[in-house]
Amino acid sequence: MNIPNQLTVARLVLTAIFVILLSTTGIPFGRTLAFLTFAIAAFTDFLDGYLARKHSLITNFGKLMDPLADKVLMASGFVMLVGLDLVPAWVVVAILGREFLVTGLRLLATSQGKVLAAEKLGKYKTTWQIITLLYFLAFLASQELNWPPLSAGFHWPPASPESLGRLLILASLVLTVWSGLSFAWNSRQILREEH
Repeated sequence: MNIPNQLTVARLVLTAIFVILLSTTGIPFGRTLAFLTFAIAAFTDFLDGYLARKHSLITNFGKLMDPLADKVLMASGFVMLVGLDLVPAWVVVAILGREFLVTGLRLLATSQGKVLAAEKLGKYKTTWQIITLLYFLAFLASQELNWPPLSAGFHWPPASPESLGRLLILASLVLTVWSGLSFAWNSRQILREEH
């Protein structure tokens, strides 16, 4: 297994650690550690793709598992934020619906001997989702760290979860729906071949 693929697998492991940290009470600085774990996992998403392209290490495993690892990380982050009343549940349902649609199309393509790689629009969607999740995780960490300069930033009305946070959620939602529809449209030949 090459290094980019190892990073993809590492992202799945880091996602599990992130969920444990954010869902378990009593861990000292658990939310701060969850923020750092998520940030590292998100960085592996950039790094594995960069290394795969630079060193011509693109594999079918990477084409399938890299987007899947992204989906698991993003879905975990948003589901955890719903539990903390930071993101509306219906937004997460829309995000998960898009991911199930894309994963289903990929599985269908695989059954036909084809591999559907991630699209650029999907990468933009993932980037905005990462930014959104990092913002809210930083907000949670700021409450835990109780460091006045950091906490004050989130209490400043334009940067508060009620304003900037909602704007980030909206941007993530729009890109998620748009990229899902685009992926479905570009994969329509796969559906035709099933008839």
